[in-house]
Amino acid sequence: MPRSFNFSAGPAALPTPVLERAQAELLDYQGSGMSMMEMSHRGSHFVEVAERAEATLRGLLAVPDHYKVLFLQGGATQQFAAVPLNLCAAGASVDYVDTGSWSTKAIKEAGKFASVNVAASSKEDAYSHIPAPDRWQRSRDAAYLHVCSNETIGGLQFHAFPDTGDVPLVADMSSDFLARPLDVEQFGVIYAGAQKNVAPSGLTIVIVREDLLDRARAPIPSMLEWSVHAAAGSMSNTPATFPWYVAGLVFEWLVAQGGLAGIQAQNLAKSSALYSAIDNSNFYRCPVVEADRSIMNVPFTLADEVRDKDFLAGAEARGLHGLKGHRSVGGMRASIYNAVGQDAVDALVDYMREFEREHAG
Repeated sequence: MPRSFNFSAGPAALPTPVLERAQAELLDYQGSGMSMMEMSHRGSHFVEVAERAEATLRGLLAVPDHYKVLFLQGGATQQFAAVPLNLCAAGASVDYVDTGSWSTKAIKEAGKFASVNVAASSKEDAYSHIPAPDRWQRSRDAAYLHVCSNETIGGLQFHAFPDTGDVPLVADMSSDFLARPLDVEQFGVIYAGAQKNVAPSGLTIVIVREDLLDRARAPIPSMLEWSVHAAAGSMSNTPATFPWYVAGLVFEWLVAQGGLAGIQAQNLAKSSALYSAIDNSNFYRCPVVEADRSIMNVPFTLADEVRDKDFLAGAEARGLHGLKGHRSVGGMRASIYNAVGQDAVDALVDYMREFEREHAG
């Protein structure tokens, strides 16, 4: 059976070569007679896999030595609580920029542990843009400033990040992690759920500057404290071994794509083709202003929402899956993560044009 084109927002598409490698090693990892899913995380096979994965990730992002890379469980949503617990005292002031659904969730969770100042929000404009940084109303004594680099649901993305000076910049990068080159030293903390661009669900990557590891309030649960995981090499409890292993394979695949510059070029070509199809049509519309559009998640609506069900049914029949927009906003959404190829985008664009010809007017 041919592979479908998977536009799901997550768990999302994984590179075919990675799936084939995992399949080949599933029952017998390198002559061990065991699957990677069966091995002890303390055993030599997995320790080597874990160390190689971290080293490859550090190479891809040029992660400086004074940053720790953590491979954790709990999803990025768990980090919504971990961020304030690790970076500020109870009741301290923290700044958040609200650009959509995931920013809102992070703000709500942080409000349980800190005094949240929403420095800027585009909620009144239906999250159609990212507020200009020169208009942000930041606190004088904020412990950190938090942004969501790419809103999966709304399709907004930061294409540049502000200079926050001595205030640590914290970014939820769940849906655009490893989609483009990045200056890690701009950030105090980067965190990302793996199920978009990296691995199966169950793994979360946290990159944190070492000098921030001593800011955690006391007491907090050990599994939420970054310094605990840093000291234990992310093995203070049994980690998500299979997703960690797959992540390592994805990192190696990215190296083969020309690194992050190479994958960025592919992502720009894909998103440009899809946005052009939308913008050059009177039948489709993207609700996000052009300057802030995501290269990962492309939301669009039809001229007549009555046609939505027909559009989705036709897409499914052609092997184009996962295009239904999030229930909170409706419409359509094509998530074109790293592993979604140009052939998938071309097939979607061809279908969109065919559907428009049949139903416009």
